Amino acid sequence: MNGGGFDESKAEGSVSQGGSFEVYQRLFADAPHKPVMPREVLELVPESGALKIVDATVGCGGHSSLILKKNSGAVLLGLDRDDGAIEFARQRLAFADGRFRLVTACFSEIGRCAAEMGWLSADIVLMDLGLSSLQLDDPSRGFSYMHDGPLDMRMGRDAGSAASDILNDCSRDELAEIFFRYGEIRRSRKLADEIVAERSREPFTNTARLAEICRRLPGLSRKRGLTAPTLCFQALRVAVNDEMRQLEKGIADAVGLLAPGGVIVVISFNSAEDRIVKNFFREEARDCICPPDFPVCRCGHVRRLEILTRKPLVPKDDEIAANRRAAPARLRAARRTNCSNGANM
Repeated sequence: MNGGGFDESKAEGSVSQGGSFEVYQRLFADAPHKPVMPREVLELVPESGALKIVDATVGCGGHSSLILKKNSGAVLLGLDRDDGAIEFARQRLAFADGRFRLVTACFSEIGRCAAEMGWLSADIVLMDLGLSSLQLDDPSRGFSYMHDGPLDMRMGRDAGSAASDILNDCSRDELAEIFFRYGEIRRSRKLADEIVAERSREPFTNTARLAEICRRLPGLSRKRGLTAPTLCFQALRVAVNDEMRQLEKGIADAVGLLAPGGVIVVISFNSAEDRIVKNFFREEARDCICPPDFPVCRCGHVRRLEILTRKPLVPKDDEIAANRRAAPARLRAARRTNCSNGANM
């Protein structure tokens, strides 16, 4: 048994690729967090071979546990900013004793962490950019407005400014930029104006008050899209944790770490993240990235990736029915070409 009360030995069925999502429902029936798009991830993992795998956002260990069960020869390095998630994952992966190491670190530190393991290359890098249910369902973390709690939103509890600091200290223009860039909120300046006016009366401290302000302002969210509070909370979380810069550095370092033929898999949950991944993959799948009006290539860029998902994969209907939080997920994957990455194999 792991710390979450989930007994994997009681699960029926294999964790091989494809098949009905019922297999995965049984595997994680009692788990507080279910990995997103497990079938699609496992399709990219060979069943045998001494693979080096990096789960750069290990979370509660859902994907990692499936990978280590599928391939008994694989060894895994798992990273996460959240100490609580690391401890939960350590218990979930106890069945693979000796085949994994977990480190409290950002995914932008993937290169340093791999070097400390003595790894010069890796065969698979997985980055699941979503929050775990343990984080979302804990009111003290402030990631969700479903239950009132402090406006924190830090992945690592002791790192940087909390969401309340941003709301109370940033200028109106800075707030509008955060809401527009990271939440794609319509009328972001109107929301910023309302927050500045509200904080002049009383500083922001709790999630319920912020959610109520978002609800009462019309036209903040896109038609048939996510709700205004969801987009606002998303934008603040991204800003608090510097997630876009972390992602840009993380995927660049991950590709640099991949061995020839190695695969990078990224699961994103909003269009801003997905756009960064899509553009990075496209650029790295080309030899020349000079402006089109250059008559001769001057960049010297060498193609490093072969894109495996021309369009992002999305969760199938049976998964969404079993886990509504999977609905926004978008999976993109690419394979490292045989050009040298400077690693000694």
